[in-house]
Amino acid sequence: MLTTSLLTTTAITSTALNTTGLAAQFKSIVPSDLFMALGLGFLIGIIIAIVYRKTYRGVLYSPSFTMTLIMLTLITTPVVMCIKNDIALSMGMVGALSIVRFRTAVKDPLDTAYMFWALTMGILLGAGLYLIAVIVVLCISVLLFVLTFAKLTAPNAYLLVLHYDEYCEGAIMTELQRCVKSHKLRSKTLTRAGAEMTYEVRLNERHEVVTRMLDIEGVHDATLVACQSEVGA
Repeated sequence: MLTTSLLTTTAITSTALNTTGLAAQFKSIVPSDLFMALGLGFLIGIIIAIVYRKTYRGVLYSPSFTMTLIMLTLITTPVVMCIKNDIALSMGMVGALSIVRFRTAVKDPLDTAYMFWALTMGILLGAGLYLIAVIVVLCISVLLFVLTFAKLTAPNAYLLVLHYDEYCEGAIMTELQRCVKSHKLRSKTLTRAGAEMTYEVRLNERHEVVTRMLDIEGVHDATLVACQSEVGA
């Protein structure tokens, strides 16, 4: 009987402690605030992903990176909500994150800016600054669209690869000056079978320059490849 009473008392105490722990958790984080923050985080993450998709000017678009931006916003939000009122937990979280090593290389520096943007939105939502988060994401979205539109006024950059007989090089140069806004020689190779030249060209029509190159006698083939070059390169 004594053993049964002790077991019953222990069970009741454990249940009371669990109830107290759950009550303390819900006291620090209100479920309605959590769902509101996650809902806004999902919508803001989608806005960031749409802006990234519409303003992307690289060669290979990665849908997985777009999904990563949404997930970063959603994951950061509850983390900040948990640690904002607990100094010990926040210090432990900083220590845990300091040992994480990310080995995925970011090819475009602008992708890093989008990642920080998503993290910043998660931090604002986790801190309960919903209005500031909405204003920030809208302002940055508008600025990015404006900057992208201004950038599109410049011609697109491509690599024009030509295989030709050496005697027609003069005709190629004349045609390039006529139909291309600007061109820069990147490489030139001479062999016994012919020659190969690679030009960086800036133009609006992709097919026009290739057609005109093939119309030149002595040009065997012409290839136009989209490239992503740095400004001033």
